[in-house]
Amino acid sequence: MTDERARGVLLEVAYDGTGFHGWAAQSGARTVQETLAGAVLAIDPRASEVRGASRTDAGVHAEGQAVAFDSTRDIAARGWVGGLNQHLPADVAVRAARLVAPGYIPRYAARAKRYRYRVLLDSVRDPQWRMRAWRVEPNLDLLAMAREADAAVGTHDFAAFRAAGDLRASTVRTLTRVDIERELDARVVSVVVEGNAFLYKMVRVLVGTLVDVGRGRLRPGAVRRAIEARSRREAGTTAPAHGLVLENVDLVMPEIAGERWPS
Repeated sequence: MTDERARGVLLEVAYDGTGFHGWAAQSGARTVQETLAGAVLAIDPRASEVRGASRTDAGVHAEGQAVAFDSTRDIAARGWVGGLNQHLPADVAVRAARLVAPGYIPRYAARAKRYRYRVLLDSVRDPQWRMRAWRVEPNLDLLAMAREADAAVGTHDFAAFRAAGDLRASTVRTLTRVDIERELDARVVSVVVEGNAFLYKMVRVLVGTLVDVGRGRLRPGAVRRAIEARSRREAGTTAPAHGLVLENVDLVMPEIAGERWPS
């Protein structure tokens, strides 16, 4: 958009990824990006495309996806929240908004992203967790998983933890946090992963490796061996998508930025 009246809008978006074929627009598939774009264009037909901070996979959820677009409409942040939500389906919502400089790209402004992966420790399936957690047998060695998690923290070459199809030249990434946490429902264990950037399915492969160590399918030290070998064969299972949530994107805010609504 080149209109001199353009202004940027930054959204915090939550969605249940069950009914979406991921974030990125794809021909013939329902995606979060296209769904949001439809709501934006219903309010401003001249708006730019919507730009997300993370290309979440099919089935992955979000609580704090960062999304920006440019508009010529003079609408306050509160107006965008209310207006967009009127045009969005029940499985996606704008949780907050603020006005920013036009052209702001959340993906390039992201300092860190935090993901949470939930594992349900239960011998019997539980419908309330069916699309929110990966169910495994309850005899998981959480201490072994925590020791493995420590090996992933820091700056490493995570080539072993990317899925086929990721052809990026650099596979070096920095993880600042990999924690194992119990939730209020004692059957649920979370793997919280925070880092500067991620490879394709990197969090899911890392979680699968931790779980495979915890249930004795991989020997302790698997994370370190996989990092050193740079071989996908040394890492573990790719955890299912439905247990993963993008919790937060830590952004470098532009110099021109309004107040968040709601604050």
